[in-house]
Amino acid sequence: VQLVESGGGLAQLGGTLRLSCEVSGLSFDDYAIGWFRRAPGKGREGVSTISPRDGRTYYAGFVKGRFTASSDNAKNTVHLQMNSLKAEDTAVYYCAAMPRQTLNAGNFYSHYQYTYWGQGTQVSVSS
Repeated sequence: VQLVESGGGLAQLGGTLRLSCEVSGLSFDDYAIGWFRRAPGKGREGVSTISPRDGRTYYAGFVKGRFTASSDNAKNTVHLQMNSLKAEDTAVYYCAAMPRQTLNAGNFYSHYQYTYWGQGTQVSVSS
């Protein structure tokens, strides 16, 4: 199983970035894909999760209205469109996979629910 993130980089305050997570080695229909981040000196926090099979999508409050998750099922890829970036969005962003049937609004942000993880991509927001 592989999850490979891409699209990170340097953005200006208020700018945009689009992250991608390409998934291989597992059934895309059977898993939900989550995005997490770890900022310097902080713990890992859940950002958003999407279930490609049925379209359910969940967001953490601190990104709601700014970030949008989507999936390209033909390419086994999920995206995270990040708009109106803030300095506090600076972090390493990871994608992870959990069994789709486990996913609900109460657990999408819990890293314990996820079985497979990518290596991460750095996002830096400059003022």
